[in-house]
Amino acid sequence: MSLFEPEPLANLRDDEHRPLAERMRPATLEDFAGQQHILGPGKPLRVQIDRDQLGSIILWGPPGVGKTTLARIIASMTHSDFIPFSAVLSGIKEIKAVMADAERNRRVGRRTLIFIDEIHRFNKAQQDAFLPYVERGDISLIGATTENPSFEVISALLSRTKVYMLKPLAEEEILTLLRRALPILKIGASEDLLRQIATYANGDGRSAYNILELAAAASQDGGELTRQAIEDTLERKTLLYDKAGEEHFNLISALHKSVRSSDVDAALYWLGRMLEAGEDRMYIARRLVRMAIEDIGLADPRALEQSIAAQQAVHFLGIPEGDLALAQVAIYLAVAPKSDASYQALNRVMEAVEQRVAEPVPFHLRNAPTGAMKQWGYGQGYQHAHKLEDALPDMECLPESLAGTTFYEPTQRGFEQRIGERLEEIRSRKKLKSDPPLK
Repeated sequence: MSLFEPEPLANLRDDEHRPLAERMRPATLEDFAGQQHILGPGKPLRVQIDRDQLGSIILWGPPGVGKTTLARIIASMTHSDFIPFSAVLSGIKEIKAVMADAERNRRVGRRTLIFIDEIHRFNKAQQDAFLPYVERGDISLIGATTENPSFEVISALLSRTKVYMLKPLAEEEILTLLRRALPILKIGASEDLLRQIATYANGDGRSAYNILELAAAASQDGGELTRQAIEDTLERKTLLYDKAGEEHFNLISALHKSVRSSDVDAALYWLGRMLEAGEDRMYIARRLVRMAIEDIGLADPRALEQSIAAQQAVHFLGIPEGDLALAQVAIYLAVAPKSDASYQALNRVMEAVEQRVAEPVPFHLRNAPTGAMKQWGYGQGYQHAHKLEDALPDMECLPESLAGTTFYEPTQRGFEQRIGERLEEIRSRKKLKSDPPLK
């Protein structure tokens, strides 16, 4: 008798005593939501499963994206005994007992799939205990982790497994899951309310099911899900927000214009509204980078550095810690001196490019890698700045028809004031050099 009996993959949807997330667990890859980058037709993991050539693997991804479910489906499709391990509850003794059963199974032609949830919680000795059985093929091992396997799984085990990264579920994928669950709960719901749940779940299918189940139990409106029930479940107001709709653009516009207007408090408020509504943090970070370029520019060159640093912090930390980085850079951008001089300069350049003939590059700015090109005049008249005492040649670098044109006009705000002073010095000294001497 095995220490752990293999769990059958059964349809549990009619068992009302089980959590909704468990009852809705899909039994086939066709019903599995998300992860098309590895499970779509012709994708690597799907091919391995279909050909029954799957070795030991590690599923790395955030909570609620289907790691356990996928392992169960693989066990069913490969006709393997599915034995789940919890890294929190199991030790060396339990591992060895199950491995002995798996070895006996192999001798009689039965296959064993060991699923280790939170494999990153196993210490080195516990992970080592699996190695000989993985190497001999006594078991197929599927480890699930929310942590980077490169840091949390021993190298010997990592070298014997294939790591697949799972992604957070997209909002539309979570909406599909929620729609499937409505008949099970015997309740109706508007698309707007389902989308609110999907937004708040932030890529976590289990979280979405839990919210829906609790909200359905709290609804007392003739079998229809209510906004009040969702708000009571979340203990917060569900904000009107649609990432693909008008309110999405209204809020980002409000944030952008508040930053441009140097209104710190308004910028923080609109940022908070977006965070609370579940907006994609990387989208917010990208827009803040744009604000640094478009509205601050060289008035404070560090604004772009701060924005990129915040984007990296959000990517590295995730939610909720990364939200503070977004707030910090929103404050920085709001109080920074403002200038769109770079933005306007590029607009002027693009207008000139579109409206004027594309003149050839002046000969003195061309390289002359061959003797023939030197004879043709390539590079003739070029003044090398570093060979001049003040590093300020007086040659014209624009095409003849644009000679003397000024595209960039710095403001007198922030660091750009110093840039303007330097530009004035450069232009004055070049003019003195190019003007003929007085007789």
